[in-house]
Amino acid sequence: MLLTLIRRELLDNLMTFRFAAAVLIMLLLVVANTAVLIKDYERRLAAYNTALKTHHQQLWERKTYSGGKLDIARPPNPLSIFNVGLDKQLESETWISHSYVPTLWDADMLGTTNPLLNLFSSIDIVFIFEIVLSLIALIFAYDALAGERERGTLRLVLTHSVSRGQILLAKYISAMICLLVPLLMSLLLAMILLMTSVTISLSLGDFLRIGGIIFSSISYLSVFYLIGMLISAATTRTGTALMLAMFVWGFSVLVYPNVVIAAIAPPQTSQAGMVSTFNQIKQIWEELDRERKHFLANDPVPGEDPSFGMVRSGFAYEYFYEDASVLYYHYGAGAHVLELNEESEPQVPHAQDYYRFLVPRSVDAAERTWLVRKTALDTVFVQPAIVDRILLRFSPVGMYDAATQAWAGTDLSGLRDFFEAARKYRRTVIDYYYDKNAFGSRQWFSADKEMVDWDNLPRFSFQKSDARINAERALPDLLLLLIMNLLLFIVILLVFQRSEV
Repeated sequence: MLLTLIRRELLDNLMTFRFAAAVLIMLLLVVANTAVLIKDYERRLAAYNTALKTHHQQLWERKTYSGGKLDIARPPNPLSIFNVGLDKQLESETWISHSYVPTLWDADMLGTTNPLLNLFSSIDIVFIFEIVLSLIALIFAYDALAGERERGTLRLVLTHSVSRGQILLAKYISAMICLLVPLLMSLLLAMILLMTSVTISLSLGDFLRIGGIIFSSISYLSVFYLIGMLISAATTRTGTALMLAMFVWGFSVLVYPNVVIAAIAPPQTSQAGMVSTFNQIKQIWEELDRERKHFLANDPVPGEDPSFGMVRSGFAYEYFYEDASVLYYHYGAGAHVLELNEESEPQVPHAQDYYRFLVPRSVDAAERTWLVRKTALDTVFVQPAIVDRILLRFSPVGMYDAATQAWAGTDLSGLRDFFEAARKYRRTVIDYYYDKNAFGSRQWFSADKEMVDWDNLPRFSFQKSDARINAERALPDLLLLLIMNLLLFIVILLVFQRSEV
């Protein structure tokens, strides 16, 4: 009997105008948008490759170790085509220096004070599913029970040896099959476009992540169909059911997520704490400056000239940039070049001792600065984003968006992976400098004998996290979607069992 009911419901849904419209709309929107997103990805990839060449050229133009500020870039994520998340909200470049620890907060923030709170940031494939597919699911569901109750066919069906649970299950299975057709067809065409692009190369892990996005999309779609079915079970007229379904869709998809984001307190609310933390950071570098002056005052060379009387091209030791809004305070740790000649040759050992003393302390000061900054900036930026995500979990849109961002690697954790790799690379470079005795070498501040050979410097390489890690990050929100599906079906069954036909 269940199979008979499923076939009946399936034929009824396939023959409707809304099914044909759903297929056509989804194919047009997803395919057209995927083509645009691929072009955007290709543009970003070209910019990334250009940046790599520029960084390499600029590095070789720097003659000394102290002048070798290493610029690195984050490659664009091809899975951002599905959910762009935060992938385009922050600049993709940072730099490596012994006196600076790269952080997420030093990348330029685009479009908002706190980009971590930006939900509807781009029209990607997931965005289309969030808006359009959820509406289609409600349109399929609003008259599933109320319509048959109005027409009297539901009473007729119940005269046969069939339970109300079987009726619900048959309607759910048949409707989900129909809804999966536009979902999977549009995704299939999107995948074909991705595979035909010469610039996009997908690994096995990427296909596993895409599978996770598809499963999350099905779970999200099911939630909205069950919401519509619950409305249909609780009402007796299709007009009332449609009105309630549209209200629920508008509130949960459009109103609630944006109200949550707007309600999250901006970083300026913690200005007092920011000032206090910024002063702590200044103290770290001022302590370093006092140590520097003490060293110069007690070395064999009279005066406190860090150039030791030699001609300097560039800037001397000084504070050169600060930004209290992101607790950024950078101290120019000897990034200048000394022009040596025969008269200045006796001063070279003193300069070597000076930098051998100071630069390791700059490395330590940068590490201590990072620990202070991390705690404060997490409080200002990350904690509001965490609260934002918790509140958004009261809406299926928030669960679905968080899950697909985690699968695609465009969430906050995905961005942090890059900066964690950048910090590890910084330690690798510093260890390389120690092995080469670069801090105390002549090449740290002068290229009069020979320029630095940058070919032997370790290269930066960023690899995305394993698909298993993406699954672990997506699992909490995916489980919430599945639990919501189960609870909704149970509630629908209870309501339908007690309702009059």
